[in-house]
Amino acid sequence: MEVGKIAEGVTGERAVLVGVITQEITEQQALEYIDELEFLAETAGAVTIKKFLQKLPTPHPKTFLGTGKIEEVRQFVVENEIDMVIFDDDLTPSQLRNIERILEMKILDRSNLILDIFASRARTSHAKTQVELAQCEYLLPRLTRMWTHLERQKGGIGMRGPGETQIETDRRIIKQKISLLKKKLEDIDKQKAIQRGNRGQLVRVALVGYTNVGKSTIMNMISKSEVFAENKLFATLDTTVRKVVIENLPFLLSDTVGFIRKLPHQLVESFKSTLDEVRESDVLVHVLDISHPNFEDHYRVVNETLAEIDKTDKPTILVFNKIDAYTYTPLEQDDIQEKTLANYSLEELQKQWMSRMNNTKVVFISAENKENIEEFKSVLYEEVKAIFQERYPYHNFLY
Repeated sequence: MEVGKIAEGVTGERAVLVGVITQEITEQQALEYIDELEFLAETAGAVTIKKFLQKLPTPHPKTFLGTGKIEEVRQFVVENEIDMVIFDDDLTPSQLRNIERILEMKILDRSNLILDIFASRARTSHAKTQVELAQCEYLLPRLTRMWTHLERQKGGIGMRGPGETQIETDRRIIKQKISLLKKKLEDIDKQKAIQRGNRGQLVRVALVGYTNVGKSTIMNMISKSEVFAENKLFATLDTTVRKVVIENLPFLLSDTVGFIRKLPHQLVESFKSTLDEVRESDVLVHVLDISHPNFEDHYRVVNETLAEIDKTDKPTILVFNKIDAYTYTPLEQDDIQEKTLANYSLEELQKQWMSRMNNTKVVFISAENKENIEEFKSVLYEEVKAIFQERYPYHNFLY
C-alpha cells in the first residue's frame, strides 16, 4: 500500500516512511501513526516524499517488510534519489543490518528519529545529559552494524577477530560513558531537589499533555513569561517553573516535556528526573488539543505514561485547548451511517466530557485567541485555594 504523493521542489533531506498494518492495529490507526511519523520527520528537518504501508500478521523478523515490499521500496529510493528511509517502529539490530544491506542508505527507526529531535532541541546541561544517556543506551545493542566492514578482513596470523575486539572495546567505552552520565544526572538531580526545597511550601501546578497541544502557550499566557513555543513536536524539553499569582493567591506553575505514543524506553527512563515536577506537583493540568482528530487516543497515551511516572491520585483539571481550530461535519437527519467523533459539535463534546469526568474539572479554551481564559483561571484558582487552605488552615487572607 502506497500513501501520499511525491513532493516536488523540496528542500532538506528526502525521506521515505514505512509502516505495517498488523493484527494489533487497524488500517486507520496505521495511517494515523505514519502521519505522526511525517510530523516527526518534518520537525527533524526532513521532507517526506512517499509513505509505504504493508499488511502483515507481524513485522518480518529479518527485514520488517516482506520480500516483495522491501524490493519495491528499494527501487523507489534508487529512482527518486532518496536520502533516508524511516520506519515507524523500533528495528532490532539484525533488522537494521539487513535493511541497510538491501537499501544501501541511511535507515532510521522511530526511536532513533525521536532521539535525534531531542538532541537538536536540548539547550541546558540537564537536557543534553539526559539525551546523551538515552542515545548511548539506544546505541549499545546496535554496535555490531557499525563494524561490518571488519567482517571483510582477510584471515591469517594476526588477523583473527579484529571486528569482535573493536566492538568489545567500544561496548566498554559506551558502558563507562553511560555510568558517568548517570552519575552526572544524579548530581544535577540533587541540585534540582535543593532548588525545589528552596521554593518553600507554595502549591505546585504542572502542565502535562501530548506534545504540541499548546502547554507552553498556556504557560506564557498565565505566567506572562516568554517560554519558547512553536507548532512543532517537542518544542519544550526542559521543565520551566514560574511563580504565578491569580487574584491574591501565589503558586508555582511548571511546563513539562510533551508525551507521544511509542516514546522510546530510553527517553522515558532518562527523562524521569525532568518529570519530578509532575511527581511533586499538587495539581495536574492535563492539556488536550481538541482540534486533533485523535485527541482521545492522546488522552489515553498521556494517562498511561503518567501512571508509569506517578502512582498517586492528584486533583486534575482537563483543559481542551484550540477550540478555535475545531471543526466538525454534522450528519444529515436521514443519514444512516454511524456517528463518529468528527460528527460531534463542540457543544456536544463539552456535555459528553463533562458528564464523563465526574471528579475532574473540565474547561474548553483557546490559548491562542484567549477564549474562556477567565473561566480556566477561576477553576485553577479554586483547585489551588482548596489545597492551600488544607495546608494552612489558619491562614485567613484568602477568605
